Amino acid sequence: MSAAADEALLSLATPAGLADPYPVYAKLREEAPVFRSEVYDSWVLSRFADCQPILADGANFLVLDAQWRDEHRPGWRDNPAMVLLAELLPWKNPPEHTRERLLLMRDFTVRRVQALEPAVRRAVDRVLDRFADTTADGSAAEFVDTVLYPLGMAVIGDLVGVPEADHDELRRVTDLIGRQVNPAMSADLRAEVDAAAVEYRAYFGGLIEQRRAEPRDDLTSALLAGPDADTEDVLRSLVVLFGGGYETTAGALGIGIHALLTHPEQFALLAGDPGLAAGAAEEMLRWDGSAQMSQRAAVRPAVVGGVELPAGEAIVVLIGAANRDPARFADPDRFDITRDGGRGLFFGHGLHLCLGAALARLEMTVLLEQIGKRFPSLAIGGEVRRRPNPALRGMAALPLTR
Repeated sequence: MSAAADEALLSLATPAGLADPYPVYAKLREEAPVFRSEVYDSWVLSRFADCQPILADGANFLVLDAQWRDEHRPGWRDNPAMVLLAELLPWKNPPEHTRERLLLMRDFTVRRVQALEPAVRRAVDRVLDRFADTTADGSAAEFVDTVLYPLGMAVIGDLVGVPEADHDELRRVTDLIGRQVNPAMSADLRAEVDAAAVEYRAYFGGLIEQRRAEPRDDLTSALLAGPDADTEDVLRSLVVLFGGGYETTAGALGIGIHALLTHPEQFALLAGDPGLAAGAAEEMLRWDGSAQMSQRAAVRPAVVGGVELPAGEAIVVLIGAANRDPARFADPDRFDITRDGGRGLFFGHGLHLCLGAALARLEMTVLLEQIGKRFPSLAIGGEVRRRPNPALRGMAALPLTR
């Protein structure tokens, strides 16, 4: 059974798997909901009832931090991308995680996010104006490059203090680093990912030096102005905020807007009632979110789904599979922006709940609201291509007309 399940996992990286991984997830939930994968060198879970408690229990199921990797993945420090990720908040456990999260929450507050709404609305208007201009002659425009990434990078860039001139290069770098979360990676790709990690870290080191010399009204300056501000703490905060602040949101929006346009009755609902935008965003995140996997390790032997998992071994939580589990969501393969069945696991759960969840939901809601109002005839206008990353899904090309 493990061999067949591993074969199914490998199929996630094929064109068919990238287009629609959910039949694979359904097969795993039914036939191998908890199994030891040789491909991922981990236990793999696919049912909501197994995944959610593990993400919620930060005391008994730890993220794969540097200490774990030193013990179980010797040689991992030879990969700069993995070293970079291991320094960041999502890959740390208490007490380090607690200290660094509190430091970041001091300046990245709910009030600060709420205060960003006027800026988010202005950014949405700008990118949609550009889309309208580009498509005024009836031609298609690339929505990913014209709207989604410029929007996400404008919002997080303004917050952090990254100038627009640097956005394209940082997008290239963070796209490569995002592939690190795929447990099955070729040696050539790993070399590219590692080089990108070195470049990414150096960029934010330079930004910190600039803000120390010349503070501005941005989050970087605010973090540096804190009592006993530590350069490494600030750098780690910026690295995780910037990449996490636009990449998964842009990915989820690209997939979600494609879903709306391939379910025209749902897009008609949104166009007729922009007040459905918040619910549409939530359904997009559940139905086909960009973040598909998370990892943990058990502190001690644990029984999950009737199977005993040894202490210390890695666990891959298939978030995408859990979010389509029929035991948790009625008719889970139906895309329904009026669904009222609870939230999925896109932003994690418990101790490691994503700090940027409120900002992501704000961006998604405002964009969907304005799309419904301004472009009720929005349609796919060419060949759609998906990113070749089964762990961090998104659109590489989404040409649209209005």
